[in-house]
Amino acid sequence: MADGIDAPPSCPPRFQRLALITGADVMQKLAKARVIVFGLGGVGSWCAEALARSGVGGIALVDSDIVCVTNINRQVQATGRTIGQCKTAALKTRLAEINPDCEITEYDKIFSRDTAGGFCLENYDFVIDAIDSLGPKLDLIELCAALRKQLFSSMGMAQKLDPSLLRIADIWETEGCPLARLVRGGLRKRGFTGHFTVVYSRERLPIHTEITVGCGGAGCLCPPRSGEGGPDGCAKEWCASKKVINGSAVTVTAAAGMILASLVVRHFYGGNGSRQASA
Repeated sequence: MADGIDAPPSCPPRFQRLALITGADVMQKLAKARVIVFGLGGVGSWCAEALARSGVGGIALVDSDIVCVTNINRQVQATGRTIGQCKTAALKTRLAEINPDCEITEYDKIFSRDTAGGFCLENYDFVIDAIDSLGPKLDLIELCAALRKQLFSSMGMAQKLDPSLLRIADIWETEGCPLARLVRGGLRKRGFTGHFTVVYSRERLPIHTEITVGCGGAGCLCPPRSGEGGPDGCAKEWCASKKVINGSAVTVTAAAGMILASLVVRHFYGGNGSRQASA
């Protein structure tokens, strides 16, 4: 190794450079850790990649969507080759090449109150929330609190350009983020007063741009799943159900995903100041 520094002999060579910072004990804990990532968009996909590149031993991938050409600007599994594939399958293939020792589980379905029991959250040490939809996001937060699971949650990363304005905070200490405001309000209505750690942005762009897209509309560029085409060949997926789509930049979404992954790594290293989800 450079400068005469040796990595721990028990550490796989692919993770030696991280082991030089954390030490062998942390790497062993990461290898035993199990993390489930809800949402494989611009934030969650990069978080999952960072977890795999950090030696996490088990990663579960949750998303019901397929790769769309419009995902290419910000989602790590989205390439010209993977358009039309399930996001979970495309990302699993990529992560397996990065860390073949990682146990990767796919959940190609939507999280909701009705499906919550099918994700076996009790088997995971950490829960990453990169869900965009408010209702399922609140449901996941409540479930993690009930199970006392360590939750790291992403707030709104759309309509942002400056990753230097990303912050880590308790949900009740966030400011300037529209999604965080909705989350706080939704939790209050449910009587939730617990705490958990979030990544959010304080950036407010002066110009708000959006497009209206619906299945069959001129802006719908997604290919259908096999056998599931909607009107005009549009997919019965994300862009088929959204009335408004906001812009997103990989420089922000990926940075948020990396921060979420770093919270997992620093949990074992110590001193990250994160809170376990609590009721």
